[in-house]
Amino acid sequence: MLDIGYALSNRFPDPPQTDYRRADVHALRYDLFCGDVYLADTETDRELSTAWGWVPVLDFAWALCDIVERLDRDPLGSRAARPQQAELDFTESTDRMLFERRFGWVDIEAEWLPTSEPPLTFSHAELRRESRDFLHDLIADLTDLHEGLRDNPAIWTLEARFPRVS
Repeated sequence: MLDIGYALSNRFPDPPQTDYRRADVHALRYDLFCGDVYLADTETDRELSTAWGWVPVLDFAWALCDIVERLDRDPLGSRAARPQQAELDFTESTDRMLFERRFGWVDIEAEWLPTSEPPLTFSHAELRRESRDFLHDLIADLTDLHEGLRDNPAIWTLEARFPRVS
């Protein structure tokens, strides 16, 4: 089972004068809500995690949802034998998470881990569901912490673009 989580950093707090209601997409994605993220396989007790403290967690959730959709562009869907690939790069480093879908399964690797470490593997449907749940749960947490964020039109658009799936 896939578990996606985060921790906000105390070392990189958001600027105190931030007006979350009017923050633009660039600020929401790259300048605010820094911390660390992880993807874990709870059945094998393995995870891919960052430990840098500066990863923009909302951008991570947003990009992860985007990647899951890109991996689903083949008209054959889960019957597609041709690998579909995507990557998530971290802005402040050269490290990337690599995603490869073949049939209905997605392998996820992190470049900062030893090459001997096998990828995490999840069904595409589970990755889609958990990614969207993570995004919505993160937005709920952030709007509880930051006054005005719930009123930001970019947040409304993001939630509408990636609704929860059952």
